[in-house]
Amino acid sequence: MKTVLKTFLLIATFTLGNLSLFAQAGHDHADHTGHSHAEETHTDTASVDDTHAEVTPADEKFDAVAVIMHHISDAHDFHILDYTDDHGIEHPVSIPLPVILFTDGDLDVFMSSEFNHGHDTVKVGNHAYFLDHGHIAEVSGSNLHPIDFSITKNVFSMLLSVFLLVFIFATVGRSYRNGVLAPKGLASFIEPLVLFVRDDIAVPNIGEKKANKFLPYLLTVFFFILMNNLLGLIPFFPGSANLTGNISFTITLSFITFLITNLNGNKDYWKHIFATPGVPLWLAPIMIPVELMGIFAKPIALLIRLFANITAGHIIILSLISLIFIFKTIMIAPVSVGFVLFMDVLELLVAALQAYIFTLLSALFIGMAVAEHEHN
Repeated sequence: MKTVLKTFLLIATFTLGNLSLFAQAGHDHADHTGHSHAEETHTDTASVDDTHAEVTPADEKFDAVAVIMHHISDAHDFHILDYTDDHGIEHPVSIPLPVILFTDGDLDVFMSSEFNHGHDTVKVGNHAYFLDHGHIAEVSGSNLHPIDFSITKNVFSMLLSVFLLVFIFATVGRSYRNGVLAPKGLASFIEPLVLFVRDDIAVPNIGEKKANKFLPYLLTVFFFILMNNLLGLIPFFPGSANLTGNISFTITLSFITFLITNLNGNKDYWKHIFATPGVPLWLAPIMIPVELMGIFAKPIALLIRLFANITAGHIIILSLISLIFIFKTIMIAPVSVGFVLFMDVLELLVAALQAYIFTLLSALFIGMAVAEHEHN
């Protein structure tokens, strides 16, 4: 009973966190997306105050689509809240992240807070930069986009997940080196997951003889996706990043699976592609392109499945919360929050399920490439 209560309180906290942050986003959205060029919107600090004074939150129409897209997109800072001063001017509060830019051979480094949430132009050395709808551009006649190595929300989440995984597995590994026979504490949670990946994913799909060769990758991708899925469910710092819902991230993971699969493919694997057994020779011009397309279709399906499921979950939760602000009545809040609470529970399942599916399909594709076929 205590475990159930703790779980409910944890999920309820996440739900309320989502609700409070979403409420703040309605005010903050104009600051992040309403200015495509800092120098076009104002010339000094006074003009910034005038811009805020002209448009008040009461005058703004709530744009659910824009706010949702703002939440699931990457950013150069972690937005915390907005506060209103004595003059009625709203000021966003956020945790800035490092901006690292490489432009024309120059390396420029500064904190994202210098952009003043998109209102100011930052001059560093020979270059001046501004935020163009969340992307950093250089102030020039052609509006060049410099090479951006910045630590964004997604990058920060990825680095944090790496640190947590290294810490967790270093701690668990240390306990086994001390001669512990029965797993305790953190090891009692990690060991069943490791055995599950080995015995239920790697061995059945790759084979007992070759499973250990690919097990390190499968374990890495399983825990890496799972950790980032869980971090994405936390609605406040250091969570709230939508890393596994970023298609660049899923493309990279799928490309790694693609390389491992095809670089380890044996002669039977390639023979099946270029000379499919049992197929007449005159069908080769048709079958070979189809088989080659299949090589690329597998990782594409892999990346779209992870990207679409994680992104859809975030959008559904934010859409349910937005109903409160669309109807502008507290009467819809119990229904909206109730459905959000249900979706948060479902998203915990999806977080583990998508890590499992990506790992399972990766093992299946690798197993198909390294399988030895009997020749009669």
